[in-house]
Amino acid sequence: MSVPTPLDVGQAHPRLRELTVVDVRTPGEFASGHLPDAVNVPLDRLVRSLPELRRAAERRPLLVVCASGARSENAVATLTAQGIAASSLTGGTQAWAAEGHGLQYPDGSRKRAVWAMERQVRFTAGVTVLLGLALGLLLHPSLALLSAAIGGGLVFSALTNNCGMAVVLGRLPFNRQGAGGRA
Repeated sequence: MSVPTPLDVGQAHPRLRELTVVDVRTPGEFASGHLPDAVNVPLDRLVRSLPELRRAAERRPLLVVCASGARSENAVATLTAQGIAASSLTGGTQAWAAEGHGLQYPDGSRKRAVWAMERQVRFTAGVTVLLGLALGLLLHPSLALLSAAIGGGLVFSALTNNCGMAVVLGRLPFNRQGAGGRA
């Protein structure tokens, strides 16, 4: 049975038992609530998990999920390029929860939520820009180049659709705790 790309919550919910749900958020984000029976394959580990995902896709269609749908679209593009059919959940877990559908937690109890990666990147970029400006005003004008570097990195990220800051943040301990299962 083929699965159209992408699926919205209304299309995915009634078919959830027929799909293998792959959550590409960090383990910390996954632990803060995920779709029922989802497996966690963080985006930075997707390529290493291709054999498992190929086998899972042979059993049932893949539904790829993240917080908002952006990372899952990237994952679907990667999987499709490798000949693995998959769909993305439009709006991600945020849309799922907004529609009133429950989330699962690894130990059955709700844990402190880890910010979505996009939010972590915005916060880190903003703090770094402000820090660069403050240091440039207080210590030495050349330290304002830190702000310019972050601005350049954000432009590069938008043009290439890859975010180095997200990769670095994804390796922090609070983003690595509570890893889920595999496909």
